[in-house]
Amino acid sequence: MRPDLDEIMRILDTLGVGEKRWNQIMTIAREAAEHGWWEKFADEMGPRQALYANLEAGARSIHEYQMTLLPGLMQIPTFTEHRARADRATYPEPFDPARSLEARAARQRVLERPGGPSYEVIIDELAVRRHAAPASTVATQLNHIIDAGHHRPKVTIRVLRMDARIAGHAIPRSAFFTYRYPDAKDPVVVAVDTVTSDLVFTDPGEVGLYLTLYQRLADAALSPADSLDFLATVAQELPDEIGSPR
Repeated sequence: MRPDLDEIMRILDTLGVGEKRWNQIMTIAREAAEHGWWEKFADEMGPRQALYANLEAGARSIHEYQMTLLPGLMQIPTFTEHRARADRATYPEPFDPARSLEARAARQRVLERPGGPSYEVIIDELAVRRHAAPASTVATQLNHIIDAGHHRPKVTIRVLRMDARIAGHAIPRSAFFTYRYPDAKDPVVVAVDTVTSDLVFTDPGEVGLYLTLYQRLADAALSPADSLDFLATVAQELPDEIGSPR
């Protein structure tokens, strides 16, 4: 049963709870109220998106490495729709593109809510160069990511060039995500994206390998400013709908 925030506030006021403790309890209550919003989308979004929605809810920070696709938390609706249709086999029946897009938009709002997580993504150049949607859609998508990188202070975009030198020649094998939570007792969680399923790790030894790999990728990637310049250059070079350069 999810908490009624108004009722909890009245209880805290009646009990005369101090400001610090009041803020702590209300933060927990708000996060608890947000948990489970994806349940009404479960049939349309499928278990994989529901898993990520669950991990994202209440996170303090999200770090992501994307090898072949532009990041889901940054996707515009037209890009998401193309991917949903291309990956049709991974979605449950009945397939409703509109509801799938609605579910994705709900996931993205986690970055906009007060007290939402910081978000950093390393985008492999392969994901930029190998188009996962029509070129005009990719251009619009890249411009959206660029805008977020410039104007959303809690969002950091990095690009890992294909010729980047990674310490220890540590080549990533798949996309992965790391989640940290406000409670220091909560473990760091790692989710690994594979073709057929997603793997979730909380064991410190396994998690540590991914944290080390992420840091090496971040060190090898372009700076946030240079990354946004690179994406802008690529977007400018993409052809428009009729195939001519921009």
